[in-house]
Amino acid sequence: MLVFGRWMYEMLKTNGFNALKTAIFLLFLVLLAPIVLSFWTATLGFVVRWRGDDSMKVTSPVAEPAPPDTPWPYTAVVVPIYNEDPVRVFAGLKATYLSLEQTGLLPFYEFFILSDTTDPDVWIREEMALVDFRQSVSDPSRIFYRNRRENVDRKTGNIADFCEGWGGRYRYMIVFDADSIMTGDCLVNLVRLMERHPNAGIIQAPPLPVNRHTFFGRMRQFATHAYTSIFITGLNFWQGGAANYWGHNAIIRIQPFVEHCRLPKLSGREPLGGSILSHDFVEAAFMRRAGWKVYLATELRGSYEEVPPSLISYAARDRRWCQGNLQHARLLLLPGLHPVNRLHLCLGVMAYAAAPLWMLLLMISTIEGIRESVQPHPYFPPGPALHPIWKISVQQQAIGLFLAVMGLLMAPKLLSLLTHLRNRAERAGFGGGDKFALSVLLETAASTLLAPVLAFLQTHFVVGILLGKNVKWEAQDRGEAQTTFGEAVRRHWPSTLLGAVWSVLLLTTTPKLFWWFSPVLAGFLLAIPLSVWSSRVSLGEKARKHGLFLTPEEASPPPILLTLDRELAWAANLPWAKEGDALERVLCDPTVRAVHFSILSSREPKDELRRHYLEGLELKYRHDGATALTAREKRDLLWDEEAIQTLLSQADGSSSHVILGP
Repeated sequence: MLVFGRWMYEMLKTNGFNALKTAIFLLFLVLLAPIVLSFWTATLGFVVRWRGDDSMKVTSPVAEPAPPDTPWPYTAVVVPIYNEDPVRVFAGLKATYLSLEQTGLLPFYEFFILSDTTDPDVWIREEMALVDFRQSVSDPSRIFYRNRRENVDRKTGNIADFCEGWGGRYRYMIVFDADSIMTGDCLVNLVRLMERHPNAGIIQAPPLPVNRHTFFGRMRQFATHAYTSIFITGLNFWQGGAANYWGHNAIIRIQPFVEHCRLPKLSGREPLGGSILSHDFVEAAFMRRAGWKVYLATELRGSYEEVPPSLISYAARDRRWCQGNLQHARLLLLPGLHPVNRLHLCLGVMAYAAAPLWMLLLMISTIEGIRESVQPHPYFPPGPALHPIWKISVQQQAIGLFLAVMGLLMAPKLLSLLTHLRNRAERAGFGGGDKFALSVLLETAASTLLAPVLAFLQTHFVVGILLGKNVKWEAQDRGEAQTTFGEAVRRHWPSTLLGAVWSVLLLTTTPKLFWWFSPVLAGFLLAIPLSVWSSRVSLGEKARKHGLFLTPEEASPPPILLTLDRELAWAANLPWAKEGDALERVLCDPTVRAVHFSILSSREPKDELRRHYLEGLELKYRHDGATALTAREKRDLLWDEEAIQTLLSQADGSSSHVILGP
């Protein structure tokens, strides 16, 4: 850091400092810090893995046989969902359930599907998927479901509601995301690790991405598999027992979580006030503050997730994370936090603040470059001088500094490449040494072109949040949706226009600077075709056919992923899997209606105002049909069994034919 800072300082001062150069120097130092930290983290991870060691020894108990007759604690697998595709959610859960059943320890686990779904059509499909799930497994009594009427505090409120209502029955909970999959061995090993580390409050199992088919998705999937191992090993080296919780695919000790991890409400209005969106970093910090350790189980296998399939869906997920991470700036000075947790929170802020700072650095550098080009050098400044002050070229220094910084950025990828190449099995999992090296090269080139586009989008997000624009909490795109040309134009025309104007400006004023900026400008100019092209499944499959961007899970699929594929294919053809109007389904299909009534958890008495409100909705439905009702209005009707019975009796003249079911 000091070496690079001194290098930049000497280069900038050569022909005299000014306000613009001072700003360039300060921005360079701020943006260099996370790059240097990433470099040393990867380097430490490389050294540890090269020695065949695990600096924290967190997962070493997994290799030891469990003592006979060891009492096994009860554990809840909790799955908070929000307007997710029920086919994917329940297929993943069934694959996990069947894998856990093979361990013989299923009786010590129970599954909770914690639905915050507000879309009535998805809600009813969830209930039908639940019935199929229960009917297809050996012990349906281990599966629970509830839909919250109001989504108070989003995901954190959802988990808190579970802990308050059911948490006392369990020592641990393993938190899933909607696309999480875990092998039975992984679920068992997480509990074993908690039992062997009684001071642990959270143990995070690093999830590996799987099941992507678009070019963008497969590229991101490959990058995680290829580069993550040395990073998380390096993280363990310096963070110790103050690791981060990533919000899912982790086991949590419920009692200290309930006692110490309740999140505060931030003062002021959203987006920077109110509920904390990125809850996981904060919960890990609070757990550590209370004296409990948070570990990252770097060597634990069998934990999987899925990544967004396209640049646009990736940016949409980033938008919500951006708001949550910027809120962390208000928590940096909370008393009692471990220094490493403060660093994690700071890095979380910088993950998004870096984008506008990077854009600002480029803009100021452009202005300074144009100024030096069009403004004559003052060979004879005011005051007495015996000799002129000659302008000194700093081109060689600039090239050297550029190459050195690029070396910092590229070194982790090179170290990851060396780590995997030395192991025959790992090398084969990536398609062989030559295919692996080519994939790294192509991923680096594609990421270089996509980085400016992502930085521009993140800058837009940060500026919008600082101006008070709140994020919508929507379900993530977990399918294989491909970007249309029209959608790409709508999302990326500003960055394309910026690239065009910027290019013309540099070519007409400072052509030399244009070539320095060409990788950035190429990303802006190609944003639209890159977004469309990278979202194509056909290109992703073509890359796979040629052995590019392969991952070990593709080369040798674990049984749980094969089970997932089988369950997805089977469930996709079931009647409930098709989209349809929820209210019409409940009214017209006695089976769906019976299932819905049997699951309804709220039958509280209605006051006069609510009764009149529901009667108004019933009248609206009778006159104009379901299409006249909003999603919220349909949901309100579906929450009330009496209202549904009234609609049935008005349609048929009697409600006696309705079978409520078990």
